[in-house]
Amino acid sequence: MIWRSVVGKLWGTILLLVSAVLVLLTVLLLQFFERFHITEAEEQLTNHANVMVSLLERYNDPEGALDTVEHMADSYNSSVVIIQNGNQWEYPDEEAGVNLPVSLFEDEPRLAPVQRDRETVTTHGNFSARENGEQRQQEIFVVGVPFVSTEGEEGSLYLYQSLDIIEDTTGETKQIILLSAGIAIILTTVFAFFLSSRITAPLRKMRELALNVSKGDFETKVPIMTNDEIGQLGNAFNKMRRELNRNITALNQEKEQLSRILTSMADGVITVDRKGSIALTNPPAHYFLQSYHYETGAPEPQDRLPKEVKKLFQKVVTLEEEQWIEMDVQGRSYVVLMTPLYDEEFVRGVVAVIRDMTEERMHDKLRKDFIANVSHELRTPISMLQGYSEAIVDDVAGSEEEKQEIGRIIYDESMRMGRLVNELLDLARMEAGYTQLERQWINVESFADKVFKKFQGPARDADVNMQLDKRLDRDYAYFDPDRVEQVMTNLIHNAIRHTGDNGEVQVIVKSDASEMSVDIEDTGSGIQEEDLPYVFERFYKADKARTRGNGGTGLGLSIAKNIVEAHDGEISARSRTDKGTIFRFTIPASAEEE
Repeated sequence: MIWRSVVGKLWGTILLLVSAVLVLLTVLLLQFFERFHITEAEEQLTNHANVMVSLLERYNDPEGALDTVEHMADSYNSSVVIIQNGNQWEYPDEEAGVNLPVSLFEDEPRLAPVQRDRETVTTHGNFSARENGEQRQQEIFVVGVPFVSTEGEEGSLYLYQSLDIIEDTTGETKQIILLSAGIAIILTTVFAFFLSSRITAPLRKMRELALNVSKGDFETKVPIMTNDEIGQLGNAFNKMRRELNRNITALNQEKEQLSRILTSMADGVITVDRKGSIALTNPPAHYFLQSYHYETGAPEPQDRLPKEVKKLFQKVVTLEEEQWIEMDVQGRSYVVLMTPLYDEEFVRGVVAVIRDMTEERMHDKLRKDFIANVSHELRTPISMLQGYSEAIVDDVAGSEEEKQEIGRIIYDESMRMGRLVNELLDLARMEAGYTQLERQWINVESFADKVFKKFQGPARDADVNMQLDKRLDRDYAYFDPDRVEQVMTNLIHNAIRHTGDNGEVQVIVKSDASEMSVDIEDTGSGIQEEDLPYVFERFYKADKARTRGNGGTGLGLSIAKNIVEAHDGEISARSRTDKGTIFRFTIPASAEEE
């Protein structure tokens, strides 16, 4: 609405102010002119009465003087009453039609001083008069003047006139004043609207540009038309716009730089506000939260901290000091370092740095266990070769069958050592980047069926229910079939071997335009949480007893990881003790051949 705008408010203020001044001035002028007309009529009537009295006092001919007074009364539109020695002369104004009885002038207290004290009396008020034959109260102005004729006789002359004549004059003056005030108000309204519109036009333009600035448009400038305060305001607005543009550009650059730094950091970063809600996370921190929620089996709200981190947050806010804790999530070791963020002296939140210490601890552990692992893997076949060789040298085997049995054991152990050495060589070659892949376009469905059929017999022997789930949006993928089959063979064999009777192993193969993924899920014993981070390391076995009954050298998963990474893919493992394990690997479905 216009009354809510600056134009309406300024227009209304000017109009109200001018109207108040005009109303006050009109009232004062009306009162002034009313008093002025009354005073003017009083002076005029008094002068006329004095002139008539002068005639009566100077003329030697009384009859002629009375005729002259009558003519003067007619010309003055007044009525005259003369009282002298009991005689009364009355000359009413026939045009006005107002006639006061002669007895009124003798009995009226307000006119008594004229005859009694011989004083001039001027008065006006309500008198009972006859007007057009009717008796009624009327406003009449009366002047009474005493006189002495040439014969020395005393008398009184009363000249009276109706105030209707004065009111008519006052009414005309009032009309002129009211008309002038009305014209002044109309002109003021037009002028105030024009003035307010002209003054506020730059303000409206600045309002429009301010809305554009709030939407991110910093290019439009306010046109400067004047050099007054509004022009200076426009200059200040343009300067503010330039400064805002520069500051926002700098903030955006800093924000982008900070985002890139956080994204590229190996450590996780979580920013938490005063209420404990997560405000910002980077990818490592997001992975930490996902792993925690997966381990606890809880949903994954983006603004909820883990219980341990929440307690640490409350401690930091209370003590306003840096605090840290260690956490184990999905078998990985994390150190959470939390520092308060200050808004001057007020703690407005905290920042938590989450460092994955698994690699460091794993390297320490592997460095300690490497010699033991290699010694264990080589000591058993070497001891058996040595023992059975001594049996042959000492001619312990008496029969030919015993010699063949000893020779077969020596052969098996030597083959086992050969496989170990070959796997070590393959692994070393892969880690050095010398893996040769024979990639080709492979029908994913046929490939999955082929691998699945290979394990149906072992699954039946182990009393394991094995299922294949194919979810293919694309029929072909580009990879080395022998190497990928080696990966799947290792993962499926491990799943069957660690799944008990009546267990289930499910192979889920997915393929779309971007990647091919394979999930091997089992309902077996699972992997201990502390072992989960190390399953892809060389020689690592979750079986601490290192029994030969379970077979394997501890290199299969490490080789699988290198094969997948050679395809520019990823492999991961998730597990819960006594609930099963999920191995998942993905490779690009349309990688270009090198």
